[in-house]
Amino acid sequence: MSEKETHPPRIDCVLICGGVWHDMDFARLELLKLLAEDQRVRTRVFENYETLDALREADILITYTCDVTPSLAAQELLRGWLANGGRWYALHGTNSVLRLLAEGPDAGLWEAPRWAPLFMDLLGSQFLSHPPIAPYRVTVADPAHPLTQGIEPFDTTDELYHMECHGDLHVLLETECTQEGTGFVEAADAPGMHPVMYLKQHGRGAVLYNTLGHCRGHYDLQPMLDWWPTVDRCAWDLPVFYELLRHGIGWLKEREPAA
Repeated sequence: MSEKETHPPRIDCVLICGGVWHDMDFARLELLKLLAEDQRVRTRVFENYETLDALREADILITYTCDVTPSLAAQELLRGWLANGGRWYALHGTNSVLRLLAEGPDAGLWEAPRWAPLFMDLLGSQFLSHPPIAPYRVTVADPAHPLTQGIEPFDTTDELYHMECHGDLHVLLETECTQEGTGFVEAADAPGMHPVMYLKQHGRGAVLYNTLGHCRGHYDLQPMLDWWPTVDRCAWDLPVFYELLRHGIGWLKEREPAA
């Protein structure tokens, strides 16, 4: 028996965890602990997308970011990587591009500029706004899919994302919103049904997007605010969120070998 037949192959993972206004230390550690449950997975960690050789060589990709936009070179690399069979689990604020307006009628509000259309097309959505963090019900749109098997409707207290969607999305989890976003330019048409978790196919590869998982510690709003009074863990406090994360990591590892 050959060595390849004796030992399961190594899985090279890139974890990108960085950006603003979230407890990246907490999210990074929790995701690394989950990835470490399988000794085949060897993970490299970065704060942005610009280590192109690592992306090119990765078997799987996980991102937990806020307002981190890849360069055009990185976006084009990701497009080809996905088409060739790569799988990407994108979490929470990965689809955010934000700018605080300083003047004009919307001064003091956050805008979602369309500066990265390729990136948002790859992800399948762009963040626009969310209402204040509050409890809401997550329902299962496709209970037969392997990623949602065994998942029952659940309540969470988290940021409920309003998004501009791109392309054909296979919605797995969803929620109904009855509130407009606050503090954002594009919030008036927010009430209605919104995806919480979905798949978007790209050639032989795919993106799995999960909007849940806001987290924030005391120091994470600096320099806007010196001290945030609470430690917010949101969906991270729920066992079902970890179940969804494990399902997603399992899905990543079932990727087709690259051509």
